[in-house]
Amino acid sequence: MSDPRTTLPEGFLWGASTAAHQTEGANHNSDWWELEHLALEHGIGHIEEPSGDACDSFHRWPEDMDLLAALGFTDYRFSIEWARIEPAPGEISHAAIDHYRRMVEGARARGLRPMVTLNHFTTPRWFSARGSWYAEDAVDSFARFVEAAAPVYADGVEHVCTINEPNMVAALLPVLAQAAAGAPSDVLPEQLASTGLPAPDARLTEVMVRAHHRAVEVVKSHAPHVRTGWSVSVQACQALDGAKATVEAYSRPRQDVFLEAARDDDWLGIQTYTRVVVGPDGLLPVPEDTERTLTGWEFYPQALGEAVRRAAELVPGVPLVVTENGIATDDDTRRVAYTSGALAGLVDAMADGVDVHGYFHWSALDNYEWGSYRPTFGLIAVDRTTFARTPKPSASWLGTAGRDRRWPTA
Repeated sequence: MSDPRTTLPEGFLWGASTAAHQTEGANHNSDWWELEHLALEHGIGHIEEPSGDACDSFHRWPEDMDLLAALGFTDYRFSIEWARIEPAPGEISHAAIDHYRRMVEGARARGLRPMVTLNHFTTPRWFSARGSWYAEDAVDSFARFVEAAAPVYADGVEHVCTINEPNMVAALLPVLAQAAAGAPSDVLPEQLASTGLPAPDARLTEVMVRAHHRAVEVVKSHAPHVRTGWSVSVQACQALDGAKATVEAYSRPRQDVFLEAARDDDWLGIQTYTRVVVGPDGLLPVPEDTERTLTGWEFYPQALGEAVRRAAELVPGVPLVVTENGIATDDDTRRVAYTSGALAGLVDAMADGVDVHGYFHWSALDNYEWGSYRPTFGLIAVDRTTFARTPKPSASWLGTAGRDRRWPTA
């Protein structure tokens, strides 16, 4: 009998993740493309540079998949871009549908199981102009897109993620709307884990949950075999003595309600990078002498094990998939150290009965991190001019574990 502390479970998903806007490039019809250029024109927010060509993965996706398969990964999570598929309300691009269908087929041909994310933060400009997720018909609009995208996921796809980090969307959309209107804002995604998430907008929380459940219905109507879920950003929330009520008040609106919305799902995605420490009076700052990543987050790999345990407590019986976990660093040895520590905590949680079905590293590529290319999360480096891909030692280390079906050790 194999040792579960050393051997990957049968069928365990072992992959890396990307997102369309962050890697494809030239996503002109996206709300984020518009925001990037407004921010740069008016000097607002922490957007340092536009996404531009990104990694040119819209054209170079076969090379990305070739590398991941050769490295030993068995799974690849990528998103499809709503702004490309539905450039105007009700106007569907069959060329875009065909493009993403070819990606699914390309993944399968290379021995990679595709996990398709339907929405990874970005939306079409027309959707944003109508009020984005605040619009009265937002859920109907999203459902129409999911319906149109059925040829992408109906065959050859086993896992669909409806919405990436809906809690981040519900927290950040009001902030980003301020930035788009020209109002100063210092809060953008890369700062959030060191300062703590803003409380999500209650109305948006309700909309995101409805949009998810509606998307699940649409997907199941076309492909009953597809296992559906969504991915939630989960910080490891630690309470000092006397702060239990405070940490619950912090955690519940920011992540717990989104985790609990997955009670009837086939799986639940967990995305974890670091922790927050809460005292009786609120969040504590990260100590000055603590190691930080390029995003300013505390180097705390133990967060993953703590996060999956918390999710398992809130939604017992729902299988978990780690859909993102990684570190922004220009020192690849620290990436290996962080990831090995995170996986050690994951293995311990699984040994204690937490039902985890897969692990996807963020990210496959060094890519556009919502305002800057400076935070490098990738297992594979990408030259910004030539787009040459260069796997890092961490990519071989992590990929070999998938080929050997054994948990990696540092």
